[in-house]
Amino acid sequence: MAADASSRARKDDPEEEYDPYLHRNLPSPNKSIETLGHLIKGIIGTGILALPEGFKLAGMINGIVSTILIGLLSTYCLRILVKSQYELCKKKRVGLLTYPESMEYACEVGPKMFHGFAPYAGAITNFFLVTFQVGTCCVYVVFVAVNIKYVGDEYTNPPIALTYYILMFTVPFLLIIMVRNLKHFAPFSIVANLITLLTIGVCGYYMFQDLPPFSSRPAFGKAGDYALYFGTSLFSLQSITVVTSAENNMANPRQFLTPFGVLNVGMAIVVVIYSFFAASGYWKYGEDIKSSITLNFPSSDAIAQSIRVLYSSAIFISYGLQGIPAVYIIYHDYVLPRIGEDATKQKKLTYEYGLRLGLVIISIVLAMSVPLLGQIISLVGVFCLSALGITFPAIIEMSAHWPDRLGPGRICLWKDLFIIIFGLFGLIVGTYSCVYNIVQELIVMYQK
Repeated sequence: MAADASSRARKDDPEEEYDPYLHRNLPSPNKSIETLGHLIKGIIGTGILALPEGFKLAGMINGIVSTILIGLLSTYCLRILVKSQYELCKKKRVGLLTYPESMEYACEVGPKMFHGFAPYAGAITNFFLVTFQVGTCCVYVVFVAVNIKYVGDEYTNPPIALTYYILMFTVPFLLIIMVRNLKHFAPFSIVANLITLLTIGVCGYYMFQDLPPFSSRPAFGKAGDYALYFGTSLFSLQSITVVTSAENNMANPRQFLTPFGVLNVGMAIVVVIYSFFAASGYWKYGEDIKSSITLNFPSSDAIAQSIRVLYSSAIFISYGLQGIPAVYIIYHDYVLPRIGEDATKQKKLTYEYGLRLGLVIISIVLAMSVPLLGQIISLVGVFCLSALGITFPAIIEMSAHWPDRLGPGRICLWKDLFIIIFGLFGLIVGTYSCVYNIVQELIVMYQK
């Protein structure tokens, strides 16, 4: 009889009845091993070449420990985000919720202090998502231009200014962002992934030659530089869009959050690779480490020149993939509702291509205005990912469990409040520190 009563209780509970995983209509879902591959290759990008400079800012021991801790925090926040989105989908009785939709609905059903924030929550989340994607595009522009300039300087006298290299790539970036069908990127993405593996291998070849004593590298950096390291590590280790997309497209999404599931295994691999690579790069080059470790390789070396060109090509391809989410959000959430679904196809395409053009212009102008690769990476990481990767997941979890599923002593509430305060502190202090450093660097640069 107790079993019958329990069964009836489950049937009477709409949240227990509804399973969002059973209401996802996926044309070609991915297996767990495929999702793991997508997760790892989606997170490993320019950040792996920039994090060695982050270790210069943090110090060797502090950098290793901090990278592991930030990796654990990032994994935990991604975990509570995915889990809480599932809970919200059960409440709303839908198969999927986007990140902005999750944030908006969480504020509607969460504590009263969030209710007034609910009408703006989706737009604010979109703002950070778009800013992150545009900022990443800006990073890619500077990365490509700087690496190609290092090669070009060997063959031009006098050297061509970095600004002109950025301008040279305007048309190629325009062409790649105008590709609407993502299937056209597939073969190039495979090549880009192979180039990434080759680049990491070549980096190892240079890094492990004539290593100095490990003790020659300071254990701790300057306290004032830690915010720059924090931003770089967040940019390197966090990828909200990759994680949510990977989970949403799984054939068996329950395997995503198991103890040895896709998220934990994938992030563990990423954190180990990043920690080892960054520590090795800083160990080799010390205070001479540059914003991309490829810039430390011998300028006239044919292998070094080849890898700079090849990896720049891979990042160039990724530019199109990074820009598309920003265009999609602005077009579908803000432009299309204004022009109307019944607008002509030509009108819709005109607005869409206009947004793509605008994205390239903005990223080129920003790259020319602030051609500081390391500082841009830190700023994008600390400003966008302190919100998207730390603060917002805690808000969503608190709201999803509100008011009667917060655990003994409301431990979930206090834990999430701590994470929110930490995320906001990192965002405010980190952004101020990054902007201050950028201004100081620009003053020095323009005085030369």
